[in-house]
Amino acid sequence: MPPTPVYIICSPGLQVGKTLIARLLSEFLLLKNGSVLSFDISLREPSLVDYLPTITETADVTDTWGKMQLMDRLILDDGVAKVIDLGFHAFDEFFKMCIEIGFMREAVRNRVAPIILFVGSADRVSSRSYEVLRHQIRAPALITVHNQFVLRSELPEAMDRAPVLRIFALPQFLKTYIDRLTFSFTGYLRHEKDSTTELHQWIRRNYTLFRDLELSLMPARSFRGQAMNR
Repeated sequence: MPPTPVYIICSPGLQVGKTLIARLLSEFLLLKNGSVLSFDISLREPSLVDYLPTITETADVTDTWGKMQLMDRLILDDGVAKVIDLGFHAFDEFFKMCIEIGFMREAVRNRVAPIILFVGSADRVSSRSYEVLRHQIRAPALITVHNQFVLRSELPEAMDRAPVLRIFALPQFLKTYIDRLTFSFTGYLRHEKDSTTELHQWIRRNYTLFRDLELSLMPARSFRGQAMNR
């Protein structure tokens, strides 16, 4: 059996589409595997738990108790894929915690494969944060996400050198449609009979991207120097 994947969707910036990507990935994994457990670490509303309340738990990394509760769940090789929607406010604290408690080392030891999905942006804070992660995380566990609805231009050069997951932009009226709390990507695929619609093809393309990502990255590797004892 492959390791249990843990997808950490993150960015130090605001309004880059993290929750949208977490929704897509969570629904894909639920459709593919029949189960998924998602964690919402966000201050914004609506957030992941508002869209997918039956498969999402809230988490807190501002105190020791909350950190340990979350990490105990993440290093569990139970065969249930995990998705973390990591809010910008918790970005630094989360990865600082990962280093301090040796999360990546413990994950590998427990047959868990962390995959960092860094949502790219052109601002300076995003570039600095990406460089820090790039020097801490073994390839190919660090993936850049190019959300073209938010970042219409090219990715910064450093981010574009790594593996990139490209989420194509949707027209604004369709973006408004999928932002409704009651909207389900999988539900749309099941009930929309016309497979040629732009939204139908967009969802299927993203599901295919996630499938290919899962096949190519398992098992993912973790922090340099901490992944395993040699």
